[in-house]
Amino acid sequence: MNNIGNVADKFYTAFVMLDYKAMNSCYSPDAVFSDPVFGILQGKEITSMWEMLCNTAKDFSVSFHQVAKDDDYYTYKWVANYTFSKTGRRVVNTVTSYLHVQNNLITEQTDEFSFYKWSRQALGSTGLLFGWSSVIKNKVRKNARNNLEVFMKKSKK
Repeated sequence: MNNIGNVADKFYTAFVMLDYKAMNSCYSPDAVFSDPVFGILQGKEITSMWEMLCNTAKDFSVSFHQVAKDDDYYTYKWVANYTFSKTGRRVVNTVTSYLHVQNNLITEQTDEFSFYKWSRQALGSTGLLFGWSSVIKNKVRKNARNNLEVFMKKSKK
């Protein structure tokens, strides 16, 4: 059951609703984020990423649950179901998220998932054949970062 007893639950509850404003209010201004697609993001890059992803989400749903809590560290599992906009392919991505919370704000977040499994779903045969390679991973990351930069320029973030 999802209760809104901490900032991490607030973040994921907002994510279910694609409410990027509520999600972004959960971050410290100097927060650091990383995942296999975007790499390392900081501050405004993080909040812009969530705004961009929430605004472009197609056929999206997410479920989540807290796995562990140790002092200011939280571990969550979440599963996103969506249509990948570049290929129109259906993706079910299972993510483990590690969050560090201070003063009721997320200061660090590391999302981990199998890039190869994701790429097979999102990219089809290219992902199946080459999704394990650094060439594909770097290409996907470069594309994601470029999309974020364009979004931030348009939004003047």
